[in-house]
Formats: sequence, C-alpha cells, structure tokens
Amino acid sequence: MPGLAVILVGNDPASQVYVRNKQRACEEVGFHPYEYRMNENATQEQLLDLIGVLNKDNKVNGILVQLPLPEHIDEQAVIHAISPLKDVDAFHPVNVGKIMIGDYDFLPCTPAGIMELIASTDVDISGKQCVVIGRSNIVGKPMAMLLLQKEWNGYHLPFSHEESERTGSQCRYSGSCHRQAKVCHCGHGERRSNCH
Repeated sequence: MPGLAVILVGNDPASQVYVRNKQRACEEVGFHPYEYRMNENATQEQLLDLIGVLNKDNKVNGILVQLPLPEHIDEQAVIHAISPLKDVDAFHPVNVGKIMIGDYDFLPCTPAGIMELIASTDVDISGKQCVVIGRSNIVGKPMAMLLLQKEWNGYHLPFSHEESERTGSQCRYSGSCHRQAKVCHCGHGERRSNCH
C-alpha cells in the first residue's frame, strides 16, 4: 500500500484543515497516511532530521510538508531536503526543472487541478489567450509551464502580476483567466472574483 507522510509544524488552523483533508483523501484512494505533527517551536534541525528519516523509509512513497512554516524555519532548506523522488508537491528544484521540460513525475496540486478542469469542459481553446495572474513558484509559474506545453493551436499566454495595470485588459480579452490573486481585475476598473 502506498504511503504518504504529511508533516505539520505549528497550529495554523487552515493548515490543520488541509492536513485533515489530505488524510481523508489518502484513505479514500487506498494510501496509508502517516501524519507527523511538530509544535511551532520545533527547530529546523528537528524537521530536517525527520525528513531525512522519511526519505529513507521504504513504506513512505511521498512526503508533503504543509506550508507555511513558522518564521524561524527556512522553507527553501526544507523543500531542498525532501528527496525529489518523494516530493509530491513538486517544489524541489529538480522537480521544478522537470515540469519546465515536460518530463515530470509530480505536479503541484492547484495547477494540475486547473488543467483537469480545462480538459473536463471539452471547450476548444485553440487560438485563445490565457492569462496567468500571479507568478508564485507554487501556482503561477508551474501553471504557465503546463499551459505552454499543451499543443493548442495559436495559444497565447501572457503573465500578469496581480498588481499590474494591464491585468484588467488582459483578462477582458482572454478566453481563460487563471488567477492565484484573490480578485481578478477584468477591464474598465471592474473587479471580478469569478475568474478561474
């Protein structure tokens, strides 16, 4: 049975909900969930030691460290410590590079979900413009890479920062607007929250 290790550091309420949902999803698909909770005062060294143990554990096929981490822990050091072969979030630089060239093992969940949603519509988006609002390493950049790899005829993909003055006009003329920003500005000063 595949095993997913989920590590939660601290007591962030939203993170606790995410971890609970991941545990439930594991059980639904027949994965064994391994949950590791560390208090918010846990040191970076303690977290890295746990990751090192899980990297070597053959019962654990995937490792997921719930973000955000407490301020005293270096998020990048933690991401780099996870074996790329077990980095199910696809945040490790090796996996980011594999996404870039289209030869990936794992995908970040939000971009992967958006691609599934697009495919499920059966709408022909050839020749359309898609705007990705936001450029985070977790959503914006991998979203753009996945869209660029699709063989859609004449597809145009501009990036937009969520504070850009051009965001509204880009959304207005796009066939698809993917946002990680909370509100999509869609032309003429209009603020819409119903962009994808």
